[in-house]
Amino acid sequence: MLEEPPSMNTAGGGSAFTTLPDGLAALRAELELGEVMRLIERTARWIDPVTFRLLPIWYPEHARRAYFYKENWSKPQMNKNRQSGHSEHKREGNVYANKSLTHALGFRSDDRPNWSCCHIWGVDDALYQESNAVVQDRRFYSCVANMVLLPTPLKAFTDTMPEVKAMLRICARNFYGWHCDHSSLTHSIASINAWADWGAYPASWPRDGSSSTPLGVAPISDRIRQSADRRLERIRSDLKTAGEYYPRDEVCDALHYWKIAI
Repeated sequence: MLEEPPSMNTAGGGSAFTTLPDGLAALRAELELGEVMRLIERTARWIDPVTFRLLPIWYPEHARRAYFYKENWSKPQMNKNRQSGHSEHKREGNVYANKSLTHALGFRSDDRPNWSCCHIWGVDDALYQESNAVVQDRRFYSCVANMVLLPTPLKAFTDTMPEVKAMLRICARNFYGWHCDHSSLTHSIASINAWADWGAYPASWPRDGSSSTPLGVAPISDRIRQSADRRLERIRSDLKTAGEYYPRDEVCDALHYWKIAI
């Protein structure tokens, strides 16, 4: 007969749990941080810094929670709420971030089953109770140096474990020579500047002053260059011809931030 784990005690012979540890604490008791990082190190897919410099943002017209429009930005895209029956204006989730990362890696959408786009820089809120102002900013939402592709199960580590998120940020900052300067990230930047726990930091990831290259980098290719060229040409075209709801001012501001000529 199997014994009940000590963290799942019952009272009075009943079956209801009376105590349960924090899920992260339970995980850390079974899996060391270094083991988690080895999984991420060996499976993560990064874009080439050359790709980042070629086109830093791919969809400046989109941001998390921004509204969708159809017919070339001339009509709102509506969804019907199944519970209320009312039509609601559809909002962006992570669709165009996924497209940006997919094309910057040289893939198509159907090339990456069970892989997830993970934003590296964002508001740190494992409980998802705060508005994520970073990815609601058009300058950073589709920035390809702000994303890494991970096997879907591993994305949970980056969402909930601050040490994992910090090490991804250190790697990305050193690899791309850039970190997100959104005003909400002052504390996060200070934390990684003071980082001293290198025991679990992956050996292949760059540190300050090193030229290491992470495993899993997708080198720039003709296909990636062509995708970037087409995307930039579409942005320029939309600025001239898209419908009334196209966010021209916001797109121009984002392009100006990245010094992308239009």
